[in-house]
Amino acid sequence: MAFLEINNVVKRYEGHTALAGVSMEVPEGCIYGLLGPNGAGKSTLIRIINRILAADEGTVTLNGKKMTDDDIAHIGYLPEERGLYKKMKVGDHIVYLGRLKGMTKADAVASMHWWLDRFDLKQWENKKVEALSKGMQQKVQFIGTVIHRPPLLIFDEPFSGFDPVNADQLKVEILALRDQGSTILFSTHNMSSVEEVCQQITLLNQAHVVLNGRVDEVKQQHKKNIIAVQTPDTIEQNPALFTILPPEPGKKQDTLIKLASSVQMRDAIAWLNEHYLLTGVTEVLPSMHEIFVETVKSTKTAVNNE
Repeated sequence: MAFLEINNVVKRYEGHTALAGVSMEVPEGCIYGLLGPNGAGKSTLIRIINRILAADEGTVTLNGKKMTDDDIAHIGYLPEERGLYKKMKVGDHIVYLGRLKGMTKADAVASMHWWLDRFDLKQWENKKVEALSKGMQQKVQFIGTVIHRPPLLIFDEPFSGFDPVNADQLKVEILALRDQGSTILFSTHNMSSVEEVCQQITLLNQAHVVLNGRVDEVKQQHKKNIIAVQTPDTIEQNPALFTILPPEPGKKQDTLIKLASSVQMRDAIAWLNEHYLLTGVTEVLPSMHEIFVETVKSTKTAVNNE
């Protein structure tokens, strides 16, 4: 049974359908990527899960039960549009957010101190939020999102605005929260972060689900039968078995070979090994960025041709 289940959710606005029967199942203890281009329906779906908007049709269940307003206390939501009360002191603001989620004052204060130490922000506890840099403010908002240790976390573009060092720190914390049992819905345009942290994904485009599954399985499904060959030799074309792909300009790389449609990888490698000195062979899988672009383009073309 899925921890978070979206079942045939529809949301219409005047003259526009934002979600057209969207369904997905998010397993417990998983980081689940919610992907899609601008206008695909991601933000609408997130707002429905958070009960900011109501679906016109369909259901959302959490841990086997239809969601109600009481479930909001069990969700931590980091929106893409960041916002803090700039005149409040950092520590007071974090405690306030914890109290809104049902924490006792003592628990909220203790958790606030733990997280400020974790993010090296202890010296800023009694400073006003407006005195912090944008990156530090975003850390404070992240702390406010997770302070009550909710079972469901929803992060919308969590790395936006972070430099690489702080983005890596945030990534470590997100993985730790997953390892401690949180289920995480992760919405982003950053496909490299999807490959690094997500186990499963759903890709929305034009209000529909156009792709979903485990990241490793999705990459296998979209592979193009390309292998990278390491060899000191110059491999010649062999159209019956493979085509040698041109190298990227100015980039030293392995010899990339695209196998003919009827050729098995093991057979091609066996033939290459008989004719050349091979020092290594690896299968080339597409990146999530390539899969994202290819899928969005193909579904857009299909819709336009209907």
